[in-house]
Amino acid sequence: MIEKMKFLSITGPKADIDRMTETYLSRYEIHLENALAELTEVANLSPFLEINPYKDHLNVIDSFYEQLEAPEKAVVSDMSLETALKTVQNLRNKAQELDAEKSRLQSEHAEMVDSLKIIRPFRNLDFDVSQILNFKYIHYRFGRIEKQYLQKFEKYIYDNLDTLFIKCGEDELYIYGVYFVPEHQAHKVHAVYSSMHFERIFIPDEYHGTAAEAFEKLDHRHREIHAGLDANKAAYQKFLEDNCSAIISAKAALEACSRSFDIRKLAACTHGDTNTFYILCGWMTEKDALAFQKDIQNDEKIFCLMEDQQAPARKKPPTKLKNPKLFKPFEMYVKMYGLPAYNEMDPTWFVAITYSFIFGAMFGDVGQGLILFLGGLFLYKTKHMDLAGIISCAGVFSVFFGFMYGSFFGFEDVLKAIWLKPMNQMMDVPLVGRLNAVFVIAIGFGMFIILICMIFNIINSLRNKDVEKAWFDSNAVAGLVFYGSIVLTVGLFISGKKLPATAVLVVMFGVPLLLMFLKEPLTNLVEKKSEIFPEQKGMFFVQSFFELFEVLLSYLSNTLSFLRIGAFAVSHAAMMEVVLMLAGATNGGSPNWIVVVLGNIFVCAMEGLIVGIQVLRLEYYEIFSRFYAGNGREFQPFMKTLRKSAQK
Repeated sequence: MIEKMKFLSITGPKADIDRMTETYLSRYEIHLENALAELTEVANLSPFLEINPYKDHLNVIDSFYEQLEAPEKAVVSDMSLETALKTVQNLRNKAQELDAEKSRLQSEHAEMVDSLKIIRPFRNLDFDVSQILNFKYIHYRFGRIEKQYLQKFEKYIYDNLDTLFIKCGEDELYIYGVYFVPEHQAHKVHAVYSSMHFERIFIPDEYHGTAAEAFEKLDHRHREIHAGLDANKAAYQKFLEDNCSAIISAKAALEACSRSFDIRKLAACTHGDTNTFYILCGWMTEKDALAFQKDIQNDEKIFCLMEDQQAPARKKPPTKLKNPKLFKPFEMYVKMYGLPAYNEMDPTWFVAITYSFIFGAMFGDVGQGLILFLGGLFLYKTKHMDLAGIISCAGVFSVFFGFMYGSFFGFEDVLKAIWLKPMNQMMDVPLVGRLNAVFVIAIGFGMFIILICMIFNIINSLRNKDVEKAWFDSNAVAGLVFYGSIVLTVGLFISGKKLPATAVLVVMFGVPLLLMFLKEPLTNLVEKKSEIFPEQKGMFFVQSFFELFEVLLSYLSNTLSFLRIGAFAVSHAAMMEVVLMLAGATNGGSPNWIVVVLGNIFVCAMEGLIVGIQVLRLEYYEIFSRFYAGNGREFQPFMKTLRKSAQK
C-alpha cells in the first residue's frame, strides 16, 4: 500500500532553524520541497543563503573514514558537535605529523636513489672518490662509452694519447669508467673522447672513501629509509585502528549537523516587521505529520500549516510504499518498472501473489521447490537480498504445485498427483480438438488475470478522473465488457452450451467495439468540450479503425502469452524425465545417483532462471501494461529518523 501523505509548511524565526531541526524535525522523516518553488504566490521571499561551516571538517573525517579497513565492525557512540570538531582537529594534527615524516623520508629516498644510480656503475673503482674529485693537475672524467667505440678507441687511438682509462663496470651496451689526462693535454684528449661518443657523468662531492665504500654506505641508508617508510605506514595504520570508533562517531555527528545545516538550501526567508522568518515545505506521512504537530503545539517559536489547512502543494505527493514483510521483497520488481504515483494503486501485493503462483505452476517440484525456499530464505535472512526473498516465496508455490503434479526431484512415482500430470493430462475442446489440459487451463488463467487488470485500470482511472481510460479505452469498461463477453462465450462453448454462447457473443460483441472506436469523441462529449469530432474526420476514422484492429490483436497476443505457463510446466517434467533416463531410473534398476543429483542441479539452476525471467515478462508486459503507469516519484526523507536511536 501507499502511505497517505500530508503537505506541511513550517515557519519560525530565522535564527531558530537549527534548534527546530535538531529538537523536532530530526525525529521524523520529511521529504522537503524547494520552498521558493512551492510558494510562488507569496511575495518578498528570498533564499536562505549561508555557508555550511561543517563541510571542511566533514571532508577531513571522510578522508579518514575511506581509509578504514572494516568500519562496520567498530563500536559507534554518541558524540557531541564540540567533541566531534575537537576530534577532527586532533586527528588532523597527528596525521599531518605522520605525513610530514613520510614526505621527508620519501624526499630523502628519491635523493638516495639518484645517488645510488650514479655511483653503482663505478663501485668497482678501488680509489678514494673524494681524492679524485680534488685533483688539481690531472683532469678526470667519469662516464660511459659504447662497447663498439671503446674497442675502436683501444685499437687505434688509446696507445697514442697521454691518458689512462679505468674500467669500472658494464652493461649490455656500455662500459662505465673514468679516464685521467695531464692538464696540458686535457683539451686535446677531451675532444678525442667526445668524438668517440663518451658520455660524461657528473659525480657530486658527497661521496667518501672508495666507490665500493660509498656505495655500501648509500645502500645501507637506502635500506634504513625503506624501513622508516614501512614503520611510518604501520604507525599510520595503527593510528587509524586506534581511532576507528572516534572517526566513525565524529563522522556520524558531523553528517547529522551538516545535513541539518543543509536544510537551508531548500528553505526560504520572509521578512516581518522586526524579524526574518524561515519557511520550510515538505511531505510527511499522515502519522508523522500529526505526531509532529502534537510535538510542537506548545512551542511558541514554531508554526505549522498542514495541507488541509489552506496550504496546498504545487507538486504531486511523493510515494512511500508500506507493505507486509512477506510482500516487501517484491517491491524491487515494482521499483524496477517504476514507482506508483501517489493516487495510483500499489501493485506490490498483486505482483507477490501472481509472480509466486505462476512461478510455482511453471516449476512444480516438491524437492527443487524446497531447495529454492530454504536457500532463498537463508540468503534473505543473512544477506538481506530482496531477490532471495522472492525466490523463497516462489519456492513455497513450487512445493505446492509439486504436490499437485506429484513430482519429487523429477520422480513421478514417489508422490501421487493430487491434481494432474502436466505431460499426460489431456482434454477435448470444442472446435479445436484434443489438447493438453495445462495449456487450456493456462489460457483460462490468463483471461482471468487480464479481466482483473482491467478492473484495476478502471479503479486507477476513476481516481485520476480520466474519463477515456475509465470508460472507453481497451482496458476500460468498454474493454472489460468486450473481453469479458469473449471469456464468457469461450467458457460456454467449452462447457457445451453453444446457444447461450452465441447469444452473448451477438449482444455483447458490437457495442463495446463501437465505444472503443468512438472513444475520443465520446470523451469530448462527456467532458462537455465544444468540439466533439476532430476537424479531419476521414483521418480520424482511418486511425480509429487501425487502432481498434491493433487492440483486437493485442487481446489475442496477450491471452496467448499465458500459454508459456503450461509450456514450462510440461518442459520441466520433460527435462526431468530426460535426466532420469540418463541416470537409468526409468528401467526399473538402481539409478546413477550422481547423474540424478547433477541433473537436478542443472535443471533447477537453468530452468529456474529462465522461468523467473519469463514470469517477470508476464508481469511487465501482460499485466502491468494494462493498468499500471509507474510514474511516481520516490519519497526521499531529508532527515534520517533518529527515533529508534533515541529510544535506545
